[in-house]
Amino acid sequence: MPEIKLESDQPRATALVTGATVRVGLEIALALARSGRDMVLHCRRHDQRAEDAAAAVAATGARAFIVEADLTDQQAVERMFRDIGQMAGGLDILVNSAAVFGFSPPDNLSVADFDHFIDTNLKAPYMCCILARKLMKPGASIVNIADVAAERPFRNHVPYCISKAGIVMLTRSLAKAWAPDIRVNAISPGTVLFRDDEDEATRAAVRRRIPMARIGTPEDVAKAVIFLCDNAAHTTGAILQVDGGRSLD
Repeated sequence: MPEIKLESDQPRATALVTGATVRVGLEIALALARSGRDMVLHCRRHDQRAEDAAAAVAATGARAFIVEADLTDQQAVERMFRDIGQMAGGLDILVNSAAVFGFSPPDNLSVADFDHFIDTNLKAPYMCCILARKLMKPGASIVNIADVAAERPFRNHVPYCISKAGIVMLTRSLAKAWAPDIRVNAISPGTVLFRDDEDEATRAAVRRRIPMARIGTPEDVAKAVIFLCDNAAHTTGAILQVDGGRSLD
């Protein structure tokens, strides 16, 4: 697996971020790198975006490892963690950021639709948590990315909401099961980045429902990850709302 190597006399902690080459995942990876961690960057396909992400991480002074896997393929995930063990030796942080989002018309729900969201958004983080723990020492931290939709369902996104509700319970269950060695927390963002196909009227309607009067940014989520990893040593099983107050509606 590709690695960008930098010389360093000091041992550094290592963090794995799934879905680390785009959008929120990339911002989380960069924030962790800036905070002094070497980074394992997961991508579904090793392409130019992965190379660019690794170069951006390396520019912070961190080492960057790229790992490729379809997170819905159990054998691929197991192989990915074997590669991580060989390359990095261990893990101090796992951030389960990779996810899929999309419409599921309520009058046309299907089992295939359910499987699509559950396999990527819930089963994959479950597998990653289990396999990451084998590479972790006491004091390590896992951060899952949930969603405000886990507790405030969206009419047109039923399977997605179910998958994110599962992330909340996964977080709480593992936090209790693995304490005190491994802290497991989650971040629950509201809207972070608008879709390209949303018009300004739709975007304005979303903003009106947010007490802070703006949607979130990838940086907002990344800062919350750093808080949970670095400033919340007595916090486990928490679901940190980063939604501008949207869940108060």
